[in-house]
Amino acid sequence: MRGTAVDEARPTPADPAADDPGAGSAYAEAVVDLGAIARNTAVLAEHAGSAALMAVVKADGFGHGALPVARTALAHGASWLGVTSTAEALRLREAGIDAPMLSWMHLPGEDFTPALRAEVDLAVPSLAHLAGLAASAERAGLPAAVHLKVDTGLHRGGASPADWPLLVEAARTFERQGLLRVRGLWSHLVHADRPDHPGTDEQIRAFEAAVALAHRAGLRPDLLHLANSGAGLASPRTRYDLVRAGIGLYGVEPVHGQQYGLRPAMTLRARAIMARRVPAGEGVSYGHEYTTGRPTGLLLVPVGFADGVPRAAGGRARMWVAGDRRPVAGRIAMDQCVVDSGDAAVAIGEEVVVFGPGDRGEPTAADWADWAATNPHEILTGVGPRVPRRYLPAPAGRIDEEDSVRD
Repeated sequence: MRGTAVDEARPTPADPAADDPGAGSAYAEAVVDLGAIARNTAVLAEHAGSAALMAVVKADGFGHGALPVARTALAHGASWLGVTSTAEALRLREAGIDAPMLSWMHLPGEDFTPALRAEVDLAVPSLAHLAGLAASAERAGLPAAVHLKVDTGLHRGGASPADWPLLVEAARTFERQGLLRVRGLWSHLVHADRPDHPGTDEQIRAFEAAVALAHRAGLRPDLLHLANSGAGLASPRTRYDLVRAGIGLYGVEPVHGQQYGLRPAMTLRARAIMARRVPAGEGVSYGHEYTTGRPTGLLLVPVGFADGVPRAAGGRARMWVAGDRRPVAGRIAMDQCVVDSGDAAVAIGEEVVVFGPGDRGEPTAADWADWAATNPHEILTGVGPRVPRRYLPAPAGRIDEEDSVRD
């Protein structure tokens, strides 16, 4: 098992012109505050109690950058990393990340040799996956560390209750043959944002029954894990040995109706590349679904749905311009959209904040999720690769929860 020690977070140095919306040559940028990642990690780790904390950095760290997020989280309270694929895991290993890591989506017939050599733990949701992984381990001459997944009600991934006895018996057989070691047993909650939902009780009972059956088969895993960000914060009975923190790490409050002091880490902003005045009664953007109700200003903002500004939010969305939320005028196009700036004195080069932490009243990713009828995960991961990321550094030392709230 790899150690948990890692280098302190090594982000891109902060731009001295960070607060100057005219700085640099990019039309838009996503500013990632690694200090917020650090504080969110501290909050999540504090609530996890005796359980270890896994920082889920799949999908390029929910669009924030997997490597800087991983380094920051590991330096401020996380001891595990979670990724979707072995490709994501190996990129982190190649960058020097040496922490324990779990990868959970694979095809049964993959060649797992690179992952085994890199000491990446692998999730196993079925007998077919188990057999394929054992065969790969035998060919490579390297035992696999696996986490068996049981389906406790989500009906997405994991072995069904009918298949679970066969899976654990087969896993124990492969253990005896030296082809693998069952390091963990896990499952996934249905009501991710409502950990106190009555269905969670049923899932806990199903999970514990599956664990008991695995024990009877002779398996002795080190780690049981069920909790996501929301459950890790609000439902102690789901924490077991490891909490998998995803959206909470990035500052989106994961429990419906509750606040834990998490801070959004990403600000998406742009500079207006055109400004004009138009009279009342003018249609704006494709289809003229928006018509000016009075003489007003229009700003052309160089971000669109190819950059992660969801087209579905058109007609409801707002952006922050000149100290206020201003309506997005008409349809959001692939590369651009228009903001109605009203009577505000704005010009070419004006800063336009698509979303941020909300400190000034600007929209947040959660607001955009509401406008687009989706979740904040989709908003954050949708910020496209052509939008450059710039990183504000995290504190050098560890942060405890009290510090994170006080700051």
